[in-house]
Parts: sequence; C-alpha cells; structure tokens
Amino acid sequence: MNLEEIREERQKWMTWKNIAPLREVLNTLAPIETKCTFGDTIKIQGLEELPSTQEVIIKEVAKLMMPWRKGPFDIFGLFIDTEWQSFLKYNLLEPYFNLKNKRVADIGCNNGYYMFRMLEHSPKKIVGFDPSALCKCQFDFINHYVKSDIKFELLGVEHLPFYEEKFDTVFCLGVLYHRPDPIGTLKALAKGMECGAELFLDTFMIDGDEDLCLSPEKTYSKIPNIYFVPTVKALKNWCGRAGFIDIEVLEITVTTEDEQRSTPWIQGQSLGSFLDPNDPSKTVEGYPAPKRVYIKAIRK
Repeated sequence: MNLEEIREERQKWMTWKNIAPLREVLNTLAPIETKCTFGDTIKIQGLEELPSTQEVIIKEVAKLMMPWRKGPFDIFGLFIDTEWQSFLKYNLLEPYFNLKNKRVADIGCNNGYYMFRMLEHSPKKIVGFDPSALCKCQFDFINHYVKSDIKFELLGVEHLPFYEEKFDTVFCLGVLYHRPDPIGTLKALAKGMECGAELFLDTFMIDGDEDLCLSPEKTYSKIPNIYFVPTVKALKNWCGRAGFIDIEVLEITVTTEDEQRSTPWIQGQSLGSFLDPNDPSKTVEGYPAPKRVYIKAIRK
C-alpha cells in the first residue's frame, strides 16, 4: 500500500464504534473567536462570553475523550489535569532547539501538546505522526479553537521513510522503548530527515558504563510493550548505527510523581502504582525505576 492508500484505510478508524461518537460530538462545537496562550498550561479563552450551551458541550466532549495523557489544558476555564505534566519535558528541551522556519515532525505526538507549544517558535511546518484515533480526536478538539495549520497524520514512525517530504527537526519523545526494533526505528527516523537535520530523542535508560540493555521479561513498570531499556553507551551505539553523528546527551532525569501521576482525567493507575511500595528505586517487577535520557543527534 502507498501512503495515500494507508491514509484512506486509517480514515476508516474514525468510524469505529468507540471513536464515531467522538467525531459526532466534535461536530457540535461552535466556531468561537479565541485567544490562545501556549505556556505550561495551554490556555484557550473566548474573546466574548461563552454561551452556556457551549460550556456544557465542551465539558461533555472533554470527558468523553478520556484518558488525557499529555497536557495540561485550560479550555474556557475547564482545566484538564492530564496524567503527565508535559511542560517539564518541553521546558527541559526548549533551550536546545531553534525551530524558526524549520519543517518539524513530532513522532508519537499524542494529542499535540508539544506541537501547540512549538507554534511560538514560528516553524515553517509542523506535522504530527501518531496512529491513535483517540489522540487524533483530542487534537482536533483542541485545534478547533487554536485554529493552527498543524497537520496530524494517523501514521507511525515506519511511514517516515516514504513521507512526501523530509524534515529539518524531528522529535521522538517516549517512543523508542515501545519499538521491538530500536535500531530499525532510528533508521526510519533518519530516512525521514534532511542531511544535517536534528533529532531530539528521549527514552528510558539504565545506569551502567557498558553497552548493554535491559529486556523486560513481560512488563516494565506494568507496561507490557517495553522491549529494550539501554545504557547511554548502548543508545549512542544504536544512534551511530542508524546514521546519526554528534550524539549529545542533554539531560538525564528520574521520573517522579511531580511529572506523572493519576488524576481524575485518566481514571486509572499511574507511576505511583508502578513502583515497588517498599523501594521506589525499583519497579513492581524489581527492575530499576524509570529514568530518562535526552539525546540530540545530527542526521549524517
């Protein structure tokens, strides 16, 4: 299948029985003139008083679209307290990038929180890739009021080599450990980038000076689709094999409940339930607790 055929096939996802009602309620949103502030909380305000009927609809739509993972958002006073305090990651990375007039891709973009924040950097284009119909609905809900030119593709990293254009800056945040072939994933990223383009990557890591990685038996932090958790040296090796140079470690952080926690907007477990209650330096499975490394690399 070519990309257009894949797009047509995935557009059918919008008719799934759990997604179709969301698409229907999105059509009930009225056009409203807004002012948007892209700070730690993405805030949307009306230029005029919001009709009470729309207040009810907005709250209903937001509730229907749970769980909300990335954020937070404030939509006409409705605060969506997402699982992740995503501004911590964004603010960590922001000093390291310059997006002005760049073609930018966000791989695994979720509901678009990072992309909305990037608007203030005046990129030439922003394209988000995420094969989640729910995330696409959340993005469309927010973008109905933001009215940006951001493009959301229901595609995955594996489609990047065949995409219609190459990118100057690519973000791949919290994706690599979900892929059973990390080097293949990095190669796919490289094929979607111009020579000299920048990659910003974050992934789980384990401590160690050797080029080794952890391969969880079944789950890691109760997450079933975690395949490889490398040392920094192993991660650098992967990046080098995939065609990246000038691989730079920007930051290493420990994930805490200041960043990831359960809220009423996910109605489920989060980091606090994923760690050993007697030793928070370990996951419930006995592995080292989640730690992240942030990498910047250049496409050779």
